Amino acid sequence: MPSSAAHHSPTLNRRGFLRTSLGGSAALVAAPTLVGWLAAADAKAATAPAAFVDDYRSNVVANQTPETNAVVRILGGMAQVWKTGGAWDTGRVLDREVLRANMRYCARITRSRTEAQAKEAFLYDRRHQSYAMIDGLGPLAGLYTSGAKAVTSITTAPDGTPPGKISDTLPADAPAGSALGAGSYDSELGKVAKLVDTVRGPFASGNPAKFSFQYPRPWRMNEDSEVVDTGKKDALGYPVYDSDVVVAPQLLRQRSEDPEEDGGFPSGHTNAFHLAALAYAYAVPERFQELVTRAFELSHTRIMSGMHSTVDVIGGRVMATALTAAALADPANAELKAAARAQALAYFTEKTGTTADTLYDYAHSDADDVYADREANARTVGHRLTYVLPRRGRKDPLTVPKGAEVLLETRLPYLTAAQRREVLRTTALPSGYVLLDGFEQWGRLNLFAAADGYGAFDRDVTVTLDAAAGGFHADDSWRNVIEGDGGLTKRGSGTLTLTGHNRYHGGTVVEDGVLVAGAPNALGEGDVRVTGGTLRADRVLRVRGSYVQDGESTLELLLRRNHGPALTVSRRVLLGRGSVLSLRLDTERPPVAGTTVPVLSAAQLRGRFDRVELDSETLRAVPVHTADGLSVRLVRR
Repeated sequence: MPSSAAHHSPTLNRRGFLRTSLGGSAALVAAPTLVGWLAAADAKAATAPAAFVDDYRSNVVANQTPETNAVVRILGGMAQVWKTGGAWDTGRVLDREVLRANMRYCARITRSRTEAQAKEAFLYDRRHQSYAMIDGLGPLAGLYTSGAKAVTSITTAPDGTPPGKISDTLPADAPAGSALGAGSYDSELGKVAKLVDTVRGPFASGNPAKFSFQYPRPWRMNEDSEVVDTGKKDALGYPVYDSDVVVAPQLLRQRSEDPEEDGGFPSGHTNAFHLAALAYAYAVPERFQELVTRAFELSHTRIMSGMHSTVDVIGGRVMATALTAAALADPANAELKAAARAQALAYFTEKTGTTADTLYDYAHSDADDVYADREANARTVGHRLTYVLPRRGRKDPLTVPKGAEVLLETRLPYLTAAQRREVLRTTALPSGYVLLDGFEQWGRLNLFAAADGYGAFDRDVTVTLDAAAGGFHADDSWRNVIEGDGGLTKRGSGTLTLTGHNRYHGGTVVEDGVLVAGAPNALGEGDVRVTGGTLRADRVLRVRGSYVQDGESTLELLLRRNHGPALTVSRRVLLGRGSVLSLRLDTERPPVAGTTVPVLSAAQLRGRFDRVELDSETLRAVPVHTADGLSVRLVRR
């Protein structure tokens, strides 16, 4: 196939679009704009591509090449596995390993699908995607639908194949002022609904990319991603293709009858799910990870239904991540996004009787919440970030795409933009996954992991939390395993909790507020210095280097009966003036009066705490110092 459009004889399709081929990719463009389009393509080809967030408005049907369309450009990894043909059914497989695994996965999933899963797939195929995402709000979901006046007409799935096409429409009995999707702009949550719709705005369609790549739906392909029309028609009048993928019965009549304009890559539903999820997550960051998880789960139903393949779903997620960042970073939407966040916070705190500091706990208070298990959520997301893609090649560092940090703006509000970029970089997937390594590598971002803070301290990190600002400013947790040569300095009046088995080497400094070690190795492998505020250990604590405490500062440890030291220090301990030791009795196995309990063990102990406190009305702690540690004898008051 020639590489220049000048060598082609373009033809019009039945919708009035001009079909031609540029750079090896088939394209649909409005016929009257061909000359201008080609000129724009030539002009852009001569210069470096613009950052996605600066060029996302180029994602319109008239632009269908990497040179003209920012979405097609970031999805360029697909061109490494599939070469678009001159027509929808003449594409060629470039990476048989990936695309064969893709089709085998789809066939296996659809052939083992249960009836309940088929009905679920129907619901999320037909229901407005923005409405479908609301359940990710958990205990806040019911409050959202009522406050936003959000409704749907798709509430049940048929047992078999319905007689015709079904769409989500406004129910006849819907309350006045109700709206489909995210809800009504004229409601208590109208700003949030408008933010969701803005993120899913006119430049967020997957159709230009579908027309560009022309990768068929899985039910139209065989194991080798080749289209084989058997020449037969099924009972519904649809052509029968040689495919092992089984479409859910409920969706057989919901399929498009025009394969030329019904590409599979990228998945439009997946794009919509993730766009809505990230918009909601911006307004309600208390449910950030749960909303991200739901987007992955609903996207998986596209594969379960037989309507899309794994590569389609991955492509939809990649484009949605970039498009959401672009919309949120767009100065035109700055006022709206701030208003949506403020409106959601005010509404939910009022309706739940909480504050900015306690809303998070309420939002995670339902034991029946299907997303209550964070570890299960992490597994769900982890697998579906890559599906069948093998990892090849060396580990290349990621340059975080311009503007991506806005995705964490409300979830990690106490970090600077540069720090949020570091969080994204240090929690990203490694390189080597085709489809994820396209322009700017948006597919490598792992937003679920990023919501849990840094994955590495590659340089020293100073974090300041302000309790007076409320919410995550006042109290947050970093749950990732943190590596790297840098260290952490905690400042500000708020509380930060580290829960990972951390391996960073640069040491830990507490200057103000509270730093909580939620795991024995939470403070990494370096020295620890407490010069102000409080270092608190929820369990036993290990310090791999030296421990120094001075100034007006507190070390808070947990005492447990018949247990080893609450704090073990590999090297020396130096205690200065103003240092306080605060001891808490374990509620399940508290030590009793008359016993001596080990508190601190070290290679060497120098100095003493100015004061030793015990949270008991009946006992007091008498310190017993030695050259290599500290114990307390518990006596009655």
